[in-house]
Amino acid sequence: MKKNPKTSQINRRTFMEQSAKLAAAGILMNRLPASTRKQISHEGEIKVALVGCGGRGTGAAAQAILADEDVRLVAMADVFEDQAVRCYQNLIDRFGDSGKVKASPETTFIGFDGYQKAIDMADVVILTTPPGFRPQHFEYAVEKNKQIFMEKPVATDVSGIKRILDAGKQASAKKLNVIVGLQRHYQKNYREVKKLLDRNRIGEIVSGQVYWNSGGVWVRPRKPEQTELEYQMRNWYYFNWVCGDHIVEQHIHNIDVANWFIGSVPASAQGMGGREVRKGPDHGQIFDHHFVEFTYPDGQVIASQCRHQKGCMNRVEEVFQGTKGNVHVHSGNYGLVTSGKGRNIYKHQDENDIDPYQQEHNELFAAIKAGKYKYNDVERGAHSTMTAILGRMATYSGQVITWDEAMASNHKLVPELHSFNDTAPILPDENGNYPVPVPGKTRFI
Repeated sequence: MKKNPKTSQINRRTFMEQSAKLAAAGILMNRLPASTRKQISHEGEIKVALVGCGGRGTGAAAQAILADEDVRLVAMADVFEDQAVRCYQNLIDRFGDSGKVKASPETTFIGFDGYQKAIDMADVVILTTPPGFRPQHFEYAVEKNKQIFMEKPVATDVSGIKRILDAGKQASAKKLNVIVGLQRHYQKNYREVKKLLDRNRIGEIVSGQVYWNSGGVWVRPRKPEQTELEYQMRNWYYFNWVCGDHIVEQHIHNIDVANWFIGSVPASAQGMGGREVRKGPDHGQIFDHHFVEFTYPDGQVIASQCRHQKGCMNRVEEVFQGTKGNVHVHSGNYGLVTSGKGRNIYKHQDENDIDPYQQEHNELFAAIKAGKYKYNDVERGAHSTMTAILGRMATYSGQVITWDEAMASNHKLVPELHSFNDTAPILPDENGNYPVPVPGKTRFI
């Protein structure tokens, strides 16, 4: 890990030695289920830069490589050297001597400003760092006229949402394709169900329930040599400034479907949440459960549940009730539309559907290859992220918070950072505990 605040390239010898060690240890990639023509480099290659070399970034880079035969990964950037090395080795393990991975020690940049050097080298950029950094990276990519794939969520605070929306307008004016990794929009069963909704097959949606209930995710222990900021970035899921809480980072998928199917964003939110089973210092400051009622402008109420508690009911799906029928859909390639009397109008269940993670890259790079401006997911991605942030504000405070109130606030969590020696955005107390929101006391508006 580099302590120098200036960006550095990975030392070739260190890079190769660490890569060899990883390969010998049998470390393989988590294989998770690519402007206009004038911006494609003259050699005929579509040059791609990866910013954020964790598991999702490694998977997204592989999907970009698979999307078009002319894609070449030419640069990588991360704040963690070990993560960049692991990503590189995983991609080499998968793509071997195909020539598709052209990144090297000289084009792998370590540090808080490494993203700039990587982006400068590419036609297309993949932004897959934790979401707290997304607005900064997206702004730079748009400024440099790059085609963009960026993961969800797109921010962790209202300030970041506003930056994303502003940069998105610039991307639109420049005709830059931007896809946001809310992959249900690129999944066949969701698309087919949405077509039926648009044809009024269930009438008007009046209510719904969306779920992401599971046992939770990893915890990364603190190491003695880490600064406070490095620890928080290594254990990023548990700190709001960099993650946004699991209602934002994960449950955004289901909330996004509600916005999409209803065709609007909520007017207000109220809810409850807390920390019941995941509440130690290693769990930072986020809740382990949230329940939110989102009320939409035409009166629809969506009940939103997300929970990270082991041994409980697991459920990840979306259900909606309409004036003439009902919808049940989930990411396992399943979709069911029924009439009010329970008759099947449509059923989708096909294990052979293309992986939506791959499909979003296929469509992005097809547009780039054809020289077409076809995709700008920015507003949708920002609105779904903001809806999740609105829900978080409601559960943290215990108050009813309107969309307009939230968007008018000065809510900002992410400071400008240059090195791991910078002061972390939040600090633990003398017992190692972090400040946790308290409903009834915590306020946003």
